[in-house]
Amino acid sequence: MIGLNDSFENEYDENHIEIPLDTDNLVNLISTGGAMDCLTANFEQRDSQIELLKKICQSFNEDKIGVFEAGTGVGKSFAYLIPAIIWAKQNKERIVISTGTINLQQQIFEKDIPFAQKITGTKIKSLLVKGRQNYICLRRFNETVNEIDLFTEEQEELDSLQEWLKVTKSGDKSDLSFLPSESLWQKINSETDGCRGQHCPYKEKCFVMKVKKEAASAQLLVVNHHLLFADIEMRLANGYENQAVLPPYKKLIFDEAHGIENSATSFFSDCFNRFSLQKQLRLIYRSRKGNKAGLIFALETLSTEESCLGDLVNQIALLESHLTELEDVTEKLMNKNLSIRIHDNPKYDYSEVFDSFNLISADLLVINRLIGNLLNGISDEDKKVDSVWEATTVLHRLESFAAFCVNFIHWDENPDKVFWMEKGKFINYYQTPLDMSSLLHKGVFEPFSTVVCTSATLGIASNFNFWMRKNGVLFEDSKRILQDFFESPFPYNKNVMLAIPADGKGADEFNFQSYVEDVLPRLIRSSEGRALVLFTSYESLKSAYDACFSGLLRSGINLYKQGDDDRFRLLEKFKKDIHSVLFGTYSFWEGVDVPGDALSHVIIVKLPFGVPSDPVFAARSEAITKRGGSSFMELSVPEAVIKFRQGFGRLMRKSTDKGVVTILDKRLITKRYGSIFINSIPHTKVCYESISLICSKIQNLLDTN
Repeated sequence: MIGLNDSFENEYDENHIEIPLDTDNLVNLISTGGAMDCLTANFEQRDSQIELLKKICQSFNEDKIGVFEAGTGVGKSFAYLIPAIIWAKQNKERIVISTGTINLQQQIFEKDIPFAQKITGTKIKSLLVKGRQNYICLRRFNETVNEIDLFTEEQEELDSLQEWLKVTKSGDKSDLSFLPSESLWQKINSETDGCRGQHCPYKEKCFVMKVKKEAASAQLLVVNHHLLFADIEMRLANGYENQAVLPPYKKLIFDEAHGIENSATSFFSDCFNRFSLQKQLRLIYRSRKGNKAGLIFALETLSTEESCLGDLVNQIALLESHLTELEDVTEKLMNKNLSIRIHDNPKYDYSEVFDSFNLISADLLVINRLIGNLLNGISDEDKKVDSVWEATTVLHRLESFAAFCVNFIHWDENPDKVFWMEKGKFINYYQTPLDMSSLLHKGVFEPFSTVVCTSATLGIASNFNFWMRKNGVLFEDSKRILQDFFESPFPYNKNVMLAIPADGKGADEFNFQSYVEDVLPRLIRSSEGRALVLFTSYESLKSAYDACFSGLLRSGINLYKQGDDDRFRLLEKFKKDIHSVLFGTYSFWEGVDVPGDALSHVIIVKLPFGVPSDPVFAARSEAITKRGGSSFMELSVPEAVIKFRQGFGRLMRKSTDKGVVTILDKRLITKRYGSIFINSIPHTKVCYESISLICSKIQNLLDTN
């Protein structure tokens, strides 16, 4: 939800002389006898939080890049919010806080900022900002209502949306009492390239315009990484002093900073699939049940050029057939593979795929020329008409698709990109940046005066080199970089046991999956459910679920698995059903916050190494090898350690939690790199015993006998 805390109205003043933070005063606020103590029941001073706050103050005062790992329980959000609020207030500056997940974004805005303002005795205007695709576009909504070829289900949803629009103040999809279909929402949500801005007849009521107006007077903006990179992309093109997606700002805080590279990689990747192209073509022309519609009819009415309807319809039909051919030849090439990278590999012959892309590119050139000719024949006055504006937007998108086709065919002329294909609902074709470090340095760490990066999982073996290298921080002068670790105050030594079955198997051994399916029920029963089981592949998860379901159900333990429901509802069921178990893959290795008895046992099935066949991972590994490095030690192990730490961190969410983390993959002990994993998590009791003895110790630790 978008909302505003009580605001301190002031203009953003870039010429204001900066007033440094008084670090001692801010430390007093979170120390014994300070404001936080007075406002918090059973307050305990956290020395690690105090030290983190000091470093963040230094980052603000000295224009530093701060790289800070703060373990669970440090209280990192208040360690950065308190300096941010005071800085914004006394310097009349805007600060942006970026998170990896919507859950944390909402927690910071709805809970943490109001409390931090109480602690500081300072009120500033803060705003939670989401990407524009979350908001309904009134112009597109009304155009869709007037369509003659809607499905019945869509018409019913539109009727409900019509009622909602009478009362909503935000226009945010999350405020709806129902979830509209994805296909309908894509017809009516706000779009960057389709926005008419000041030329829109609905500009006075536009929800996105309202958010932009509020953001312009807000001093604290809470965004997610994806939206931030949309802003960065625009600033790289147009400069850092002007309005982009967000209003100007100088200081930036990343929470959940371990995910910056992944978010940037996702944002700056381009994707092509049949559905996305057909969606644009059907805006131009569509026919269903004898009804013909589309922008082409409005263009032909307004244009002085000769009609091209027949040619356009024929060319679209030809393009449709070539799209079918592309999917067919790709399906044949991929065989049983879920994804394939375009690279020099005699195993694969990509020629038929490239031939199809050539045909599609040629089709698009013809279609684009026909549309362009019609647009050129329209008067300047008529170019303000909605249908002409939208047709121009569609033309730009079709031109982008054509450019994608050309790049894909000439993949070897783009060594800084990874070109790959993936099976999903459709076959998706991607071009992904090979390396994000230079873009992140140029777009984030170089231009902003202060960048604070914090997470519970940034370092490996007591240093941040891996994270700083892949995120471009190491391009900066080392004197500008502050870095430090702040350990969790939680009693891991006392409350947590790390268990590794001595009679187990390594994930690289024969029949490892059978071993997993044999020991999982015993381990889960030993903790009477209350377990989160983390897998590295859905295939392994599904097999284990099928093998364990009936037996555990007879023991009174319910099993939930990823894919049975959406993530939020699955977690809610798991929290409420205390004697249950949840099976999940990578999306559940982080962001799962289940304090208390409902989660007392985390079982990590395999060390989370990247899949060698993953196209982007494989390309990055290959690049390291080509320059003479070790891709295993420079990429595979560090990425796996970070993910392992995230999985381990699901167990202890508050200081009184206790439980067990069981690792079924014996490589943690038998391989030399295993010590890197163990040394990267807090010190705990370690049980390297038989599975029978481990189960007995789990029962004793959790008092479940």
